[in-house]
Amino acid sequence: MIRSRAFAWVALAFVTALAAMLTLVASNYMLRLATVVAMYAVLAQSWNFIGGLAGYPSFATAAFFGLGAYVSAVLQSKGVPMLAAWLAGGAGTALFAAFLSGAILHLRGHYFAIASLVVVEVLREIINTTPDLTGGGMGLNLPVLRLSVTAQAQLFYLAMLMLFAAAFATALVVHNSKAGFALRCIKQNEDAASIIGVNAYAYKALAFTLSAVFVGVAGAIYASWTNYIDPTDVFDLLLSVKPLVMVLLGGVGTLLGPAVGAIILLVFEELIWRNFLTIHAAVLGAVIVVLVLFLPNGLMPMLQGFWRARWGPRMEPAA
Repeated sequence: MIRSRAFAWVALAFVTALAAMLTLVASNYMLRLATVVAMYAVLAQSWNFIGGLAGYPSFATAAFFGLGAYVSAVLQSKGVPMLAAWLAGGAGTALFAAFLSGAILHLRGHYFAIASLVVVEVLREIINTTPDLTGGGMGLNLPVLRLSVTAQAQLFYLAMLMLFAAAFATALVVHNSKAGFALRCIKQNEDAASIIGVNAYAYKALAFTLSAVFVGVAGAIYASWTNYIDPTDVFDLLLSVKPLVMVLLGGVGTLLGPAVGAIILLVFEELIWRNFLTIHAAVLGAVIVVLVLFLPNGLMPMLQGFWRARWGPRMEPAA
């Protein structure tokens, strides 16, 4: 077990360093795609804390993403340095999630899902009705970096990559800790977990906060990357649906599943967008439905089963 954990940490460092080298050879277009993949992976890995481990179907990802984007954008418009604004976006989103957990985590199943979805609409309306601070429906412009197009592409790719590495490292720690065991118990049977001494609310609140903090920073980085945000963009409900789909494609509750699902989703988006421009949304939806039906547990559990059957040791050491 110790050896497998050490291997996971070494693999994370190696893959991150290898991915960072993409800035030396990739075009701006490829860096844009890689940045989107890293952002998707952050969203999916974050959702996996509350949805994959705890079994709570959260649709609040868009709320956290938009909140982080606006906290960072407002601060930068007031003269706060970009990096400090990114960190503030993550911290503000985490505090909001911790506060929100007391209001909705007593709900379960579809009641929790609906409550988390409502949060997105509430925050969007708040932004729309505070134009003096947030720009309202007209959106908000961010300061433009004095860097070349290539340098900006490299900067935001590396920022999103480092954020994913941090999210994955956190997931690695949680999966192999008492918190991970408690969350899996809650997913199986929350009442039974409480009976054996698991503080269900505390661990659910931890998972919900973890599902927010990295998403908030991702929203902050995205705001700087695009130089302009508006409520319909950063509070888009697709930002709540896509992480769930990515985790389902990759494998619910696994370590590598969210990243694998992010790559699969982006590949399908790019291929279908190019070949089915007018009906791409319908075609993409149909493809995702078929994949979920034929791979109900995601790709990683299937590959792990194949690996065990052929070679014995499991493929994902620390999951």
